[in-house]
Amino acid sequence: MAKDFITKEENYSQWYNDLVQKADLAETSAVRGCMIIKPYGYAIWEKMQAALDKMFKDTGHYNMYFPLFIPKSFFSKEASHVEGFAKECAIVTHYRLKTSPDGKGVVVDEDSKLEEELIVRPTSETIIWDAYRNWIKSYRDLPILANQWANVVRWEMRTRLFLRTTEFLWQEGHTAHATEAEAMKEAQQMLNVYANFAENWMAMPVIKGLKSANERFAGALETFCIEALMQDGKALQAGTSHFLGQNFAKAFDVKYLTKENKQEYVWATSWGVSTRLMGALIMTHSDNNGLVLPPKLAPIQVVIIPIFKTAEQLALIAEKVLPIKKALEAKGISVKFDDRDTVTPGWKFSEYEFKGVPIRLAIGSRDLKNGTIEVARRDTLEKATYQFTDIENKVEHLLELIQINLFQKANTFKFNNTYHAENWEDFKNILDTKGGFIYAHWDGTPETEQKIKEETKATIRCIPLNNHLEKGKCVYSGQPSTQKVIFARAY
Repeated sequence: MAKDFITKEENYSQWYNDLVQKADLAETSAVRGCMIIKPYGYAIWEKMQAALDKMFKDTGHYNMYFPLFIPKSFFSKEASHVEGFAKECAIVTHYRLKTSPDGKGVVVDEDSKLEEELIVRPTSETIIWDAYRNWIKSYRDLPILANQWANVVRWEMRTRLFLRTTEFLWQEGHTAHATEAEAMKEAQQMLNVYANFAENWMAMPVIKGLKSANERFAGALETFCIEALMQDGKALQAGTSHFLGQNFAKAFDVKYLTKENKQEYVWATSWGVSTRLMGALIMTHSDNNGLVLPPKLAPIQVVIIPIFKTAEQLALIAEKVLPIKKALEAKGISVKFDDRDTVTPGWKFSEYEFKGVPIRLAIGSRDLKNGTIEVARRDTLEKATYQFTDIENKVEHLLELIQINLFQKANTFKFNNTYHAENWEDFKNILDTKGGFIYAHWDGTPETEQKIKEETKATIRCIPLNNHLEKGKCVYSGQPSTQKVIFARAY
């Protein structure tokens, strides 16, 4: 199945694109820059969504839904916000079509021009804070801990499946609080939720940090982020949590009456992750044999493949396998018994290996006689022979080991590809020959940050939380610096 599959070493970008499509995760659509997420890809997203949704609810949040369309005037109320999204907005100007004069097509009906144009949602702060103005009157109405699962549109010129598309799926939390301290605590809490999900579900190590002013979310006072390192040495922003201060409350006049009968502006946060996590998952673990999935997010965690020549042999194997399947499912493990007779066992082996199924069990007539079953693990491609006895507990334990191994392997890669640069020549040399995360001193000015970006295409990925303070000289300007920050080229 993977014979025509290009390797990472030959062309990493092509390897990624081929993998997404050949593993049946997604494909390009008739709409430029938009993708079709196929059943197998969407099943992975659903597992991500379910895990995150539980985490949100466990921390007191609830789901709501707000309109896809936002009045254009809303964006003008928060200056930095509109400036940040102005170049990405899709705008609805009319609401009706009519038959063209030649009768062979359709044209816009000019009589249907909207009185106020509508923005197709690039993010929802503005329309949500317009609603909050009506919901919030006193301290008793706070906090609001809302989240929505939705799609957004940000017009992109260069797109890549999952990583950057014009339309994508995400969740966006929007919370309102009585005090600055509560809002800041919320923003940090959600950053930790994202880091927990990335490391314990995706098996993807991340660095938690603050964005520089240049990289901050439009309209935020602080942006917290998690940054991951992909196998090609590029960084990927995997999630963000924003402390919005009172910017949106002031823009939309959202005040509340305190216990002391004083009118105060509300404090806000927003936070989100998107289907970009699918790209992160692929590039963190997958190899030249195809997709590699951590067990917690694999749609199929165990596949059982019978090896048979006759219907009678299949029936005997199925009689032994089906109780094993039920025992595994009773433990919450997703299992597929692939008894198709239209393809060979070898073809099935290749298919499920390419699709990243964590464990493959194979059983034939000889195995029935010996009371054994062949077990193959996707992460290491190792095979072993297990006895039927207590097989469900052995497989459950092996899934746990695979989850741990994938994280440790990715963490080792991150460690081995994290460098320190003390001068500009070293900085450029590491970027061009190795990539990875580079710790380097920065003088704290946006001008220096911009010049580094222009000359190397590297950006400040984050200022790590609890960063070690140390005096030094900026790697670019030579000016005094109090700490090192993390640079990298990024997606």
